[in-house]
Amino acid sequence: MTDVQAFYGRWARLYDAVASLPFVGSWRARAVESLALSPGETIVEMGCGTGANVPHLRERVSPGGTVLGIDLTREMVDQARHHPDRAGDGVHYVQGDAARPPVTDADAVLATFVAGLFPDPEPVVDRWCDTVGPGGRVALLNFQRSEAAAAAPLNVAFEGFVRLSSPGSRLARDSQATAFERRVRAARERLAERTVDRRYETLAGGYLGLLSGRVA
Repeated sequence: MTDVQAFYGRWARLYDAVASLPFVGSWRARAVESLALSPGETIVEMGCGTGANVPHLRERVSPGGTVLGIDLTREMVDQARHHPDRAGDGVHYVQGDAARPPVTDADAVLATFVAGLFPDPEPVVDRWCDTVGPGGRVALLNFQRSEAAAAAPLNVAFEGFVRLSSPGSRLARDSQATAFERRVRAARERLAERTVDRRYETLAGGYLGLLSGRVA
């Protein structure tokens, strides 16, 4: 079992509660909207967690579409399957590594709050783009520090948030927020290199960044 699996397996129920908060749902809905999904398409969510995005995704690809959620942690997948609105026809879950997704053909890929967890995110984003191929869509939603002047006090708290929510980081001496944002930036830069028709927007007062594009 990896550190990631142990960490998220231990906190799966709490993660599910936070992921299901109403205001978080609006961010998830916007991320799904950025993919411009159509009925009948197949959407793969990398690092699906407890499936909080699935109702939004299924609504967009129904009827006839497929939602496939991939997550490394069994407890996360189990939580997803226990929600009636996150399971059923057209919804499938796989316990697997989003860094090496066990799927080779899809219309779109969504990754929310996960790109910053990969030590080397560029090849991961490449695999996601290869999964959808030319014309497919990919969207990344991630936390970040806000550049708004009024946000300076909360940016201090961002460091604590990253330490608490990232496996193996709580005892590290270096700034985990800086390392986290460096990984997110690398993922975004690679997605920008691989896509056209890109759109970047911020949510939640600048604390979230959403980048989406169509694979060239």
